[in-house]
Amino acid sequence: MAQVNSWLMSGDIQRFVVVVSGVDSGETLERWQFNVSLDDDATDDSENCPPPNNKHTQRPTGKKSMKEIHGEIQAIIRQITASVTFLPLLNEPCSFDLLVYTKKTISIPSKWEDSDPCYIMNSQEVKLRSFTTSVHKVDSMVTYREADDWEL
Repeated sequence: MAQVNSWLMSGDIQRFVVVVSGVDSGETLERWQFNVSLDDDATDDSENCPPPNNKHTQRPTGKKSMKEIHGEIQAIIRQITASVTFLPLLNEPCSFDLLVYTKKTISIPSKWEDSDPCYIMNSQEVKLRSFTTSVHKVDSMVTYREADDWEL
């Protein structure tokens, strides 16, 4: 998590994807994608403060309060929780993987490994709420297999 935190604060992460796969089938059943970008509005009012030039420098914070940030995060968590009403029921034991998409220019620690994107063929996609912190903007969506492809 320290590596992820470093990448987040330096703007090197572009996307997180949580992949839910069937243990027995090995198929990707759900793909939760969170696109992460540095929020340009966070630095608009700080003209004298340049963007960071190394991984240990944090960007200046904007005017958003912690209460506002927590409220937006709570709203996305409620929406994710409510998604059970439209997602197909998963009828097999599942596992998950976390995929982290970074800029091509950064070095990846040897403990990390490459993965395929785990796309889902014949899928449905639902865009979820976006939220911003004082540093990042996060857009989210879930992709899942259409129920017609499943044995009901």
